[in-house]
Amino acid sequence: MNSHKIDIDLPQTLKWQGDKLHLLDQRKLPQHIKYVEINSLEDAWQAIATLTVRGAPAIGIAAAYALAQAMRPTQSEKSLAADEFNKSLADKGNYLKSARPTAVNLAWAVNQLVETAKTRPTYADMVAAAQKIHHDDEEICQAIGANGAPLIQQGYNVLTHCNAGSLAVSRYGTATAPMYYQHSRGVKFHVFADETRPLYQGARLTAWELDQAGIDVTLICDNMAATTMAQGKVDLVIVGTDRVSANGDVVNKIGTLNLAVLCNHFGVPFYVACPSSTYDANTASGADVVIEERHGDEVRNQHAANVDVFNPAFDVTPNNLVTGIITEHGIAQDAQSLAALLNNPAR
Repeated sequence: MNSHKIDIDLPQTLKWQGDKLHLLDQRKLPQHIKYVEINSLEDAWQAIATLTVRGAPAIGIAAAYALAQAMRPTQSEKSLAADEFNKSLADKGNYLKSARPTAVNLAWAVNQLVETAKTRPTYADMVAAAQKIHHDDEEICQAIGANGAPLIQQGYNVLTHCNAGSLAVSRYGTATAPMYYQHSRGVKFHVFADETRPLYQGARLTAWELDQAGIDVTLICDNMAATTMAQGKVDLVIVGTDRVSANGDVVNKIGTLNLAVLCNHFGVPFYVACPSSTYDANTASGADVVIEERHGDEVRNQHAANVDVFNPAFDVTPNNLVTGIITEHGIAQDAQSLAALLNNPAR
C-alpha cells in the first residue's frame, strides 16, 4: 500500500478530553463551529438521534466513548463487580443502539465494548477500547484513501452524495478520503456535491469541508445529477455507506439509489467507500435492514404543513448497480471478494 499520508486541516468531529466526550454540533455547520459536551448517556442518545453527530463511523466512535463515560464510577460509588459491570454495560449499550437503527457502526462499536468487558470489566478498559476504535478508524480512512485514489485521475469530475467526509468519521472521510489523498498529491480534479435533501448534508457539510480543504467543488441540487451526467460532466461517483449487507447491497443516505440507477444508464462507474466496521456479514441483504424513518417536519420545512410525509433516511442500492466497494484492504468487485477482503484481510 502506498505510504503517502493525507494532510488536511478540518475541525475534529469529536474529542475525548478530561474523561468527557465533546461533539462538533453538525446541525450548526457551516455557520458556527461549536462543540457540545456530553454529560450523560441521555445526552449521547439525543446527540445521535438529532444528528448532532452523524455519519456511520462517527456515530460508532461517539457511542463507544459515551458508553465508556457512562461506566465511570462516581465519587460515592465503588467499582462494580464484574457481573454487575457487564450487565450495566449491556443495558446502557442497548439503550444507545436504539438512537438510530440503520447505521451498523453504532451497534458494532457498542458490541466491541461489551466483548472487551468480558475479560476486562473496568472503566479504564472501556476508555481504552473506545480510543482504539477512534484510532483504528483514522487509519482505516487513510487506507481507503490510498486504495481509492487511483480511481480519481487528473482532470476528472467526481460526484458524491450526502457527507461521507471528514465530518462523518474520525478524519479524512470514506468517500472523500481518495479525494483528499489525490488533492494532497497535487492531482487536479473537480467534485460535484449533491445538496442531499431534506437535511442538506451535501450542501452544509460536504461542499463546505471540500472547499475548506481547497478542492474545486460545485454544489448541485439532487435533481440535477441526471442532467449533469447526460452532459458528460461526471467521470466517477463515489459515495459512502451506513451498511453493506452480506450480498453486497448498499444501505446509504436517501438518494443514493437514484445515483446508482443514473450511473447504470449513463455508463458512469459507481463506487462505494466502506470501512470494515460498516460491513454487516450477519445481514443477508438490504431488504433485511430496518430503514429509519424521520419526522415529516424535516421535509415540510414550513411549506406544506398539512400533508402527510414519507421520510425514509436511507435507501438500498442493489449490489448489481455497484461497480466496486473501496475498503481499507482493497477494492471488492462483488460480494464474494468483499467477504474475502473483510473477513480474511491480507495484512
